[in-house]
Amino acid sequence: MSSIPHRVPDVNSGSTATIGKAVKIVGQIFTKEDLNVDGDVEGTIESTDNKVTIGATGRVQASVKAREVVIFGQVQGNVEAADKVDIRREAKLVGDITTARISIEDGALFKGSIDIRKPEPKTTAAPEPVKAATTPTQSSPVSAAVAGAPASR
Repeated sequence: MSSIPHRVPDVNSGSTATIGKAVKIVGQIFTKEDLNVDGDVEGTIESTDNKVTIGATGRVQASVKAREVVIFGQVQGNVEAADKVDIRREAKLVGDITTARISIEDGALFKGSIDIRKPEPKTTAAPEPVKAATTPTQSSPVSAAVAGAPASR
């Protein structure tokens, strides 16, 4: 019996696709739902807005791109996650990682580089220009210089 905790998917979070232990896929996988990989995959896996979990029996020779990637099994290829990469105790990852956050448990094997990138903000509002506030009755050198008039000494 495995000592790896199994998390039951949240019913409200949408559906989860599963690649079973006896399944081998060679090619490209694009999905708009969470994906559990317990079999073999060669090629690419992409689920940009969701979570990809490589199970304890999962063997992946592919680039993986998702919002979140959790690895219990073996991955040979680059991993890119917009949010987080989680490499568990029994996992083996050979490849480069690009993510905003990462967790590597003791005992996990990792060989490659890590590029931590901050998530890009969804709204990019331009900052408002700063205006100098002056009143006509002020005559201090600072306010006169701000208003563009020569400062009196």
